[in-house]
This record gives sequence, C-alpha cells and structure tokens, in this order.
Amino acid sequence: MNDHTQSDHTRSDHTARHPLGAWRTRPETAEDAAAVHAVHAAAFETGAEADLVDALRADPDAWLPGLSQVAEAPDGSVAAHALLTRCRVDGAPALALAPVGVLPGHQRTGAGSAVVRAVLDAARVRGERLVLVLGHPAYYPRFGFRPASAYGIRPGFAVPDDAMMALVLEGSGGSGPLPRGTIEYPAVFGV
Repeated sequence: MNDHTQSDHTRSDHTARHPLGAWRTRPETAEDAAAVHAVHAAAFETGAEADLVDALRADPDAWLPGLSQVAEAPDGSVAAHALLTRCRVDGAPALALAPVGVLPGHQRTGAGSAVVRAVLDAARVRGERLVLVLGHPAYYPRFGFRPASAYGIRPGFAVPDDAMMALVLEGSGGSGPLPRGTIEYPAVFGV
C-alpha cells in the first residue's frame, strides 16, 4: 500500500513499506545522476542500461521533468530507479518505461514496485495517457499492463507478444481513441 503526498504538480513522494523499513520515492535530482547510473550498472549484466539513462537525460525530445523517479532506502541512499521518456505511436505521444533497475541488495523488497508506481503516478499527474514497456510478462501486469497488441500497438522489431505491454493511465484526463500502430522510440534506444 502506498501513501501519496503531493506538494505540487512536479513533485510527488510515496512511501511503501517493506521488511527493512520504508521506501520513499521522489523525482530524480541532478545530484542523483551518479547514484542512478550505479543502480543500473549493478542491476544489469552490462552497462548498457546505465548508459541509456545518461543518453536519455541528454535528449530534450525524450526527457520529461519529473518522470525519472528514485526509491530511497531507509538510510537515504538510492536503491531503485524507474524512467519514463517520450516515445510515439505512429506520431501520437506515448511514454516508454525503461529502464527499471534495483540494486541487487534491495531486490525483492518492494523497491522496484514502489518506484514503478511512483513514476506511473507522476505520469498521471502530467496528464499522460499511454505507457509502453518491453519487459517480463510475469512482472508488469501487476501494475495494469497488458499486451500492447490488444490495443493495436506493436514495436518496429520482433519480440514475443506478451513481452510488449501497454498501460492506459485511467484518470489522467486523456480522451479520444488511443493511438494504434508502430512504436517509435527515441533514437538513443537504437531500435
């Protein structure tokens, strides 16, 4: 269960309980860049995801203020990170959730779930409507993701149907039909 406190439209803090204490989530700050890089470098086999975050941060067409969220461990250190950046579906705006990383010592404690919920809530506050993720089909449905193909959305490359997922952000104020077609990622994704 998350407690949600919102002080303004660009900042939201969440607290999620886990066995080791509470996860506090908040928007990434400039001072967090090195810690965020370290999270992804430790969480993944290569440095590609850490480098991807750095490249997205430098891309003004992809980077959206407030949609890079961190989860702090009880000692205040950054334990997890989730990022939403601008992508498009046949020209219509959408968001790409990638990457999501958790330091190995904090995995399976709720840090990842807390930071994903925080970044999705921040997207709702911004009035965003559609989030896409290429991820583990056993993990992301807990947040409401379902196969993107159910919405007529597909990536421009071959992936298993159940791994490419979409989430329509209810209550975000969006209206009209969802875009259908091919996902267009920022160039730094390399796809």
